[in-house]
Amino acid sequence: MFSRTSNLNNQYVFSIILVMLVSLVCFAFKDIIGYKVIAFILLVTVSFVAMFYRIVPTLLAAVLSALIWNFFFIKPYFTFHIGNTEDQFMFFMYFVIALINAVLTFKIRQIERIANEKESKLKSIKLYNTLLDSLSHELKTPIAAIIGSTDALQSNAIMTESQKEKLLEEISIASLRLNNQVENLLNMSRLESGVIVPKMDWVDVNEIVYEVIRALKIKSYSQKIIVTVPQSLPLFKLDYGLTEHVIYNLLNNAIIYTPPKSTINIDLSFTEDTLQIIILDEGNGFPEDEIALVFDKFYRLKNSRPGGSGLGLSIVKGFVEAQNGTVSLENRVEGGAKFIIKIKTEVSKFNPTENE
Repeated sequence: MFSRTSNLNNQYVFSIILVMLVSLVCFAFKDIIGYKVIAFILLVTVSFVAMFYRIVPTLLAAVLSALIWNFFFIKPYFTFHIGNTEDQFMFFMYFVIALINAVLTFKIRQIERIANEKESKLKSIKLYNTLLDSLSHELKTPIAAIIGSTDALQSNAIMTESQKEKLLEEISIASLRLNNQVENLLNMSRLESGVIVPKMDWVDVNEIVYEVIRALKIKSYSQKIIVTVPQSLPLFKLDYGLTEHVIYNLLNNAIIYTPPKSTINIDLSFTEDTLQIIILDEGNGFPEDEIALVFDKFYRLKNSRPGGSGLGLSIVKGFVEAQNGTVSLENRVEGGAKFIIKIKTEVSKFNPTENE
């Protein structure tokens, strides 16, 4: 309440100061430009105030400008008396026009704000509809697989051990896929609510990378993952969980959208105050006109395969930025995509690889 009152008081002060400053400049040139031109300048000033301030400070500026124009620029000077009928009529018209101008400009600004809010709401509705459409596939598919495999295992049908293992593997893969979707939804909810506060601690990024690779092995991917780490890689002050999610989402994305038996490279490097993680794949890359959009919430490539919620890369961006970092994407000349993560952070002088 105090903040709103203080802001309103500032608007009163600034609107008065602006009108007085413009009037002072006009007064210095009144013999050159004439009082009629000055009237237009003051009207423009009132319009400017109405573009940014509330209605009451705007009306105050309109009334003040009319009084100043009368007192300083209409003969006889330095009095509110107006000598001839034409000037009296002009002053009356100025006063009316200034008030109408103030009100209309303010109303136009209100209408634009309401229109922008409606557009934003419609955009949000469209995005959430897109999310629901994609999740109807992404959630139903693994759930159906789990139910189907479970029913088969619970039935009295005679099965070989290999058949049971295959069903259990399907349940495991479907559960992982379902868990990944739920985690993405929860993470996006955390990002939007602003409750993510990174817990910065010394971490071994090399350890995080291999932990993610071990977690992804359940997907039975055929791609070859090569990790390049400098011998002197130190510890970095990062949020272990957020960094793990970032690397997991990027590797998972690469596994899904790159050819079988292709190579995925993870290059780790650093400077005295920055960690850099580069992930390169041998897929088809991204359409150039869509690269700027891939980190947007719910965005999916125009020609992408069915399914997917469009949350993975937006979560990557949110988690990297939460740690004072940046993430960018570019297409490789030789084919494939290149994700570049740079996080400005504290770098330890202790190198864990030296003691291995």
